[in-house]
Amino acid sequence: MALRAETTASNIRRLLLGRPIPTAHEHQERLNLFFGLPVFASDALSSAAYATEAIIGILVLIGASAMSMQPAITFTICVLYLVVVVSYRQTVFAYPTGGGSYIVAADNLGEKPAVIAASALLIDYILTVSVSVAAGVAALVSAFPALHSALVPMCVGFVILIAWANLRGLRESGMMFAIPSYGFVLGMIVMIIVGVVKVMGHVPPVQVPVSDPGTIGKEAMLPLVFVLLRSFSAGCVALTGVEAISNGVPAFQKPEAKNAAKSLGWLAAMMITMFLGTGYLVQYLPKVTLFATANPEYRTVVSQIAAYVFGQGSAGFFYIQLATATILILAANTAFADFPRLASILARDGYLPRTLARLGDRLVFQNGIVVLAVLAVALVTYFKGELDLLLPLYAVGVFTAFTMSQVGMVKHWFKVRDKGWRNKAVVNGIGGLATGVVAVVILVTKFTEGAWIVLLLISIASTALLAISRRYKQISKQLDLDAFTGPRSSTQAAIVLVPRVHRGIVRALDYAKSLHSEVRGLHVTLDRKSLPPVKEAWNKHIPEVPLVIIESPYRSLIGPVLEYLDQMLEEDPSRMVTVIVPEAVATKWHHRLLQENVAQQLKRALGARKNVVVSNVRYFLH
Repeated sequence: MALRAETTASNIRRLLLGRPIPTAHEHQERLNLFFGLPVFASDALSSAAYATEAIIGILVLIGASAMSMQPAITFTICVLYLVVVVSYRQTVFAYPTGGGSYIVAADNLGEKPAVIAASALLIDYILTVSVSVAAGVAALVSAFPALHSALVPMCVGFVILIAWANLRGLRESGMMFAIPSYGFVLGMIVMIIVGVVKVMGHVPPVQVPVSDPGTIGKEAMLPLVFVLLRSFSAGCVALTGVEAISNGVPAFQKPEAKNAAKSLGWLAAMMITMFLGTGYLVQYLPKVTLFATANPEYRTVVSQIAAYVFGQGSAGFFYIQLATATILILAANTAFADFPRLASILARDGYLPRTLARLGDRLVFQNGIVVLAVLAVALVTYFKGELDLLLPLYAVGVFTAFTMSQVGMVKHWFKVRDKGWRNKAVVNGIGGLATGVVAVVILVTKFTEGAWIVLLLISIASTALLAISRRYKQISKQLDLDAFTGPRSSTQAAIVLVPRVHRGIVRALDYAKSLHSEVRGLHVTLDRKSLPPVKEAWNKHIPEVPLVIIESPYRSLIGPVLEYLDQMLEEDPSRMVTVIVPEAVATKWHHRLLQENVAQQLKRALGARKNVVVSNVRYFLH
């Protein structure tokens, strides 16, 4: 059994993140249906809390009368939801090792479409964290208006909290998030049932929305179809998060594909019930307030429904508010589950730095988790935690990825031509057409509100991924043995840097002699007065090894060493030179303050030299 060195840092790490999990226990970290749903579907479930608000927030722009169109738009989105879910169930069974948009596009459409799909998803995951946390904080502010001044600190704090939970491991995060997720669904369904019973037999009132000055009817002159499309595209945030389950199939317990498909079915049932229910009840509110989140009077539509059903300030009202805030904040967990997984696949394929492909101590891709947390914190800070500013950026990337995936699946069925392939191709074709139309609608209707920023970011990210891939291919070509025709042997020499003559230098020389027959010392004189003691000690204790002395008129240590090495390599370009740098290591931290240790500077400078190997020989000072 390998022993781990116990240090203060490792103890703190273990306290915060838990004990390391051996690779052999990976199967134990997988998720069953009960825990898998909250991990991969919390984002999708949470959109029920703000999708209705997104729809009526656009309808009000053409006047109060447009509110009557909300039910039809909600129903249309629910039909689209079913189409997308059925399409992704097929994807799950076709790609049981993980069938995200990138994998499907890479397998069927080629490199560039796959990279575009991956870039769109990566950006959408960053936005998912930002939007989810901002929406959750907005729900808290609806219940506790005094918190409005702390929007940004609360957003940042919740991002860090969710990142920490994910760094502890997938299974732990599933257990941690299960109760809040199911608690939200239960609360919403109870609210809908109680609300439907309450309004039974009543006729919806003529609503007069209350909004920021100049908002209601400000775009009444725009074509009705355009505003309806804008409202539809805004409500399509309800579909975000559906793909996460298809990305995370390998995280489920066996049979992976079957459990993932069941999760998609349960997700569709829960989401459509909540979305239709809130869309129905909002018609019965005597008054709907639609202020911007920056307005201290802002209240979410769900909080207004809860106040109408249970009573303002009642236990039911506060339960819905806290459950909504919690699920919205935890919705970011979907991105934390999928972003690192997608980044690891891209890193494995050479499109991202390979450090993102490495599993950490807790069997999670910890580098990807940290990268996502940093980017999300930067985004919510820049937009001041305001949901209104973040929402227009949302959903562009996810529907781009949806479309790529569905088109790729159509081509997949034409390739495999297995039993029932025509029907499967039709289903994915309808899904691709529907999501493609939605992607175009979102891009057109939200272009001036910020969708162009996402489009630009997808282009930049795609270009970066392709550039990284080209670089890795160049490296692979340079290291390819089949094309290698260079010399397989060379002369070798070792140089030991000698600041002074002492036991540490003798230790370094002994190491050099064990490597090479040609060994020499190299002393750079910064002060002529210090040279005689060095020569005397060298001749007395190490006469058998030649000592090269270089004067440095400008008192530079690194420059003369580099010049001497260049001279050696010019004389024999095939020569390999090992530069041995003695390094003093103090065992007590306060003793290190007394040392002038330039070993690391020398290592960095020498590391850029071709045919030069740098080795440290440490000697410890007690």
